[in-house]
Amino acid sequence: MESVITRVVVNDGSESEWEAVMRDRMAAAESSSGWIGSAIFTPEGEANTRLIVGLWETRDAWKRWHEDSAFHDTGERLKGLESSAGTPAWHAVGYAGGRFHV
Repeated sequence: MESVITRVVVNDGSESEWEAVMRDRMAAAESSSGWIGSAIFTPEGEANTRLIVGLWETRDAWKRWHEDSAFHDTGERLKGLESSAGTPAWHAVGYAGGRFHV
């Protein structure tokens, strides 16, 4: 299992629209081969920052998702909603409980 975390900064006033687009993106990812789960966090005291956490079977599965038309379609909708789209950072998964068991 692989974990990728991306820190995004959402433009003031764009939070609701950004979250709606990301819900669509996450729903589409659910049918992507190799997807395990995902979540979006807002760090305390950083109202415009989002941490997107994805769990994937492999990095190749994540890369294939980034070639999917649903990923590109939501990417177009996100343009202008973020001041920083962030850079994905990979992390080793030491333990994943609950529904994330593989």
